[in-house]
Amino acid sequence: MPVVLPYVPETITVHLGLPDQWAENVTVSFPEYVKNVASSEIYPTWEPAALRANVLAIISFALNRVYTEFYRSRGYDFQITATTAYDQKFIRGRNIFENISRLVDEIFNSYIRRQGFVEPLAAKFCNGTTSTCQGMSQWGSQELAQRGMNSMNILRFYYGDDIELVENAPVRGLRESYPGSPLRLGSVGQHVAVLQVMLNRIARNYPAIPRVEPVLGDFDAATEQAVREFQRIFGLEVDGIVGKATWYRLVYLYVGVTRLSELASQGQSYYAVEFEFPGTLRQGDRGSGVRVMQHMLQVLAQFDNGISPIAVDGQFGPATAQAVRAFQSGAGLVVDAVVGPLTWRAMHDEYLNAMDYLRGRTDSFVYGLSGQEFRREEQTEESVPAFAPASAGFSSESEGWTEGAGSFPGRELRMGSRDGRQGGEDL
Repeated sequence: MPVVLPYVPETITVHLGLPDQWAENVTVSFPEYVKNVASSEIYPTWEPAALRANVLAIISFALNRVYTEFYRSRGYDFQITATTAYDQKFIRGRNIFENISRLVDEIFNSYIRRQGFVEPLAAKFCNGTTSTCQGMSQWGSQELAQRGMNSMNILRFYYGDDIELVENAPVRGLRESYPGSPLRLGSVGQHVAVLQVMLNRIARNYPAIPRVEPVLGDFDAATEQAVREFQRIFGLEVDGIVGKATWYRLVYLYVGVTRLSELASQGQSYYAVEFEFPGTLRQGDRGSGVRVMQHMLQVLAQFDNGISPIAVDGQFGPATAQAVRAFQSGAGLVVDAVVGPLTWRAMHDEYLNAMDYLRGRTDSFVYGLSGQEFRREEQTEESVPAFAPASAGFSSESEGWTEGAGSFPGRELRMGSRDGRQGGEDL
């Protein structure tokens, strides 16, 4: 979901039947869930690389369901089902294989995603013998492991070369994206900014909804008008107030039009703005720290002609180095294109002043990064502010690092709709 960056929930609630069928809900710890599914889906005698690849796919698929609030946005009180018709196979009370249990304990807070995307990959898979699908073949993964492939190479064979591994994702209690109280005219803050982003993206598919520009986290008259039109189109009470019903209808549609819960997702490319000093940055570095610095420089370039606009791409190249030198020169700092604590602090102070001026207020500090160049006349149209987990990062198999890594399929979904194999088939 747009407001919550990916995290590993302490627990997950599994519905022991089809989504619209009465069945018991079982709440278990997330590692326990993964161990159960892995013991139900794959054989413990498989090669270690195949086991690791399959466990990472199981984790990523489950986290995608949590991240997109796939079932919550449809009014259900569970995060995933126990059936392979929709999700992954879970058998209450089954025996857990010892080697699978050890592996899950090691990597339960790791997952795969596409490079440049935030959401965990909806890593669909099937057994590859009695059923095939767009995604990983479980038996095929064993064959590739027997040929000597490691787990990430196996996953890239099936999901593409552009996937990366996130390790040490934060573990915390399950939480809803809904802000806790209705948003209305006069509300300010990050949840309003998320609301505006969702409305703007949905408006591409439903042009009758007016765009809200710029996105600054202020629930103004234009936002209220967009909310009313959204409510009118989708049969909600037209009051211009975003309560739970309107919020989760927005979530449902946003996830759908961006296909976040599908393997072929358009991708959520938003990153949290985390202004803590990330450590010294210099040319050649890359990652979220560089991205935040570039974002600040892009804003400052509007006020200082000596700073040339640069791309916000997370790569500290020559253009970024020149912009840093220009800032350091104007700030009376040592001009060395190295962003240490003094340069970072000075840049952040000037950035805050610039943001106060741009928005004309100081009580609503809301900003995100979209990877697009920042221009005053269309300020971060699709940026999403979010909470940044403290410890999520890339593995050594991926490039760079990040401090954070929290869906409608383009058509109306009704219970019983399918887009092919979702999780794993019985072996």
